[in-house]
Amino acid sequence: QVHLVESGGGLVQAGGSLRLSCAASRLTFSNYTIGWFPQAPGKEREFVAGINWSGLSTYSADAVKGRFTVSRDNVKNTVYLQMNSLKPEDTAVYYCAAAYGRRTDVLGVSYDTWGSGTQVTVSS
Repeated sequence: QVHLVESGGGLVQAGGSLRLSCAASRLTFSNYTIGWFPQAPGKEREFVAGINWSGLSTYSADAVKGRFTVSRDNVKNTVYLQMNSLKPEDTAVYYCAAAYGRRTDVLGVSYDTWGSGTQVTVSS
């Protein structure tokens, strides 16, 4: 059974930075596409960043483009989300999710394995 664990969340002032990690176990990590999904209170989860199995294809939503960067280390079985220039509206629980398959892109992916999330709070 696949297992994902997010870490790195916390409280930060607007303009600050955080780096989230998504550590995977019980799977061949390099066979999976990984996505990041923040969920703000009262809102649905949204897809903001993704990375394919090799790390050569990534995606960032318009709302975070230029501020968030997704990367991966397949030796450490970990995907990272570097978040810079954080805004109060970035406040959410951030979930990572995995989808099996060595895809060339990261859009239109159906994710079926989820972590339990890490809280990010950005104060103004």
